[in-house]
Amino acid sequence: VRAGLAIDDRGLQYGDGVFETIAVAGARPHNPPHPPGIDRGKCYYPAMLIRLLKLLAILSLMLAGLITLMYLDYQRFLKTPLKLMTPRVFIIEAGLSFTEINHRLKAQHLITQAGYFEALARFSGRAGQIKAGEYEIRPGLTPVELLDLFVNGQVIQYPFSLIEGWDLHTLLHAIRQSPLIRDTLGDDPLPALRAALGYTEATAEGLFFPDTYYLAKGATDMALLQRAHDRLQAVLAEEWQNRATGLPYRAPYEALIMASIIEKETALASERAQIAGVFVRRLQKNMKLQTDPTVIYALGRGFDGNLRRKDLALDSPWNTYRHRGLPPGPIALAGREAIHAALHPAPGKALYFVAKGDGSHYFSETLREHNRAVAKYQLKKQ
Repeated sequence: VRAGLAIDDRGLQYGDGVFETIAVAGARPHNPPHPPGIDRGKCYYPAMLIRLLKLLAILSLMLAGLITLMYLDYQRFLKTPLKLMTPRVFIIEAGLSFTEINHRLKAQHLITQAGYFEALARFSGRAGQIKAGEYEIRPGLTPVELLDLFVNGQVIQYPFSLIEGWDLHTLLHAIRQSPLIRDTLGDDPLPALRAALGYTEATAEGLFFPDTYYLAKGATDMALLQRAHDRLQAVLAEEWQNRATGLPYRAPYEALIMASIIEKETALASERAQIAGVFVRRLQKNMKLQTDPTVIYALGRGFDGNLRRKDLALDSPWNTYRHRGLPPGPIALAGREAIHAALHPAPGKALYFVAKGDGSHYFSETLREHNRAVAKYQLKKQ
């Protein structure tokens, strides 16, 4: 130990403001003193962690509350009817994505919360199942029902009527002129009709059932004609199955030919079976049918509304004044009532009838009586 230095029991020497460590036998290592104000026995990390956990808990509660509010708002959106006072038409073109459809709904003020509607479609997996078409959106519809409407393809259906008594030319012209129907048959429809429908008859005349059909805008002409053709086959088969006995027809097609003639001869339901009875009896007696509508059909577009005596001599297989039996095919669209009458003719003895000028006919059993009726009702002679 150097003189002038004091050594304490910790092995420190002091002198001239300088200290240094001196090894002292048996002395214990010494930790330097802690800064003032800090308690060596306490740990400060748990306190910080607790404050952090409290903050996270508060944030979690706030987030849970926000999610709950959003969920409740979403549920309210699903059940709240659209804000419409009157029906609206909404068109979805083919190829539109759901995002584009949703933007249009928002732009047209049909949907107020597009995000919710997209969530509904995406989460249900139906965003890609929406069908193109023209839709009527009615007041009272909810977003869920609106999506169902689009997914199910419940587009607006427009009525289009095929009228009893139309010939094929009139039918195709009406279809071509309709703004609802898309033309796919072109200027020469008959080959396309035969290829699509597969009929074996000589003509497509009369092979479509007259009725009112409901179509989406843009439906094709072929789709309509296929429906009408299928319907005719079903009706004809049903009526043929329940036909009366002793009829002169060899096949349902011959009954359809007869029905088309009945359709053109009278518009009175009460007379159809009577007229059918006259024609059936004439066929059974091998008499010519001698019915004016077949001659008018044979004249085609050249008929001016006035049937002349010379026209009755027209050389045509459809002219029943020249040829016995039925014509080669139907002359018009025949409705169910006419088909039923052809297959259920009224009993009786009448072989002739003449139009009375009021829509009804006078029926005669003999040619002499018939000639008197012609003179009375057609020639205006007593």
